[in-house]
Amino acid sequence: MAEKHSFQAEIQKVLDLMIHSVYSNKEVFLRELVSNASDAIDKRKYVSLSKTDLAAPNNEYFVKIIPDAKARTLKIIDNGIGMTKEEVIENIGTIAKSGTKQFVEMAKQLKE
Repeated sequence: MAEKHSFQAEIQKVLDLMIHSVYSNKEVFLRELVSNASDAIDKRKYVSLSKTDLAAPNNEYFVKIIPDAKARTLKIIDNGIGMTKEEVIENIGTIAKSGTKQFVEMAKQLKE
């Protein structure tokens, strides 16, 4: 049986709220996707400090936005690292939360 968490009962309401308010504005939605891609890259850079095999080849990190005029779509591609199960649980209901700040704070704590 799948593990359940307290937020799951409200997840559809949260997603509806996001879709109908914050993400109904296309520019805000695109900015959020690019921000998420940037956070994924920051995470990969941070993790690769201790796990060098996770560094991008030649230290080349990227966010690509590929338009398809015919299909009227944009494809956003990055070479960052996605979230762990625990991170998804922590962040699923959070709008516009940057993980970069958390990584910087963790790095500072490690130096102390």
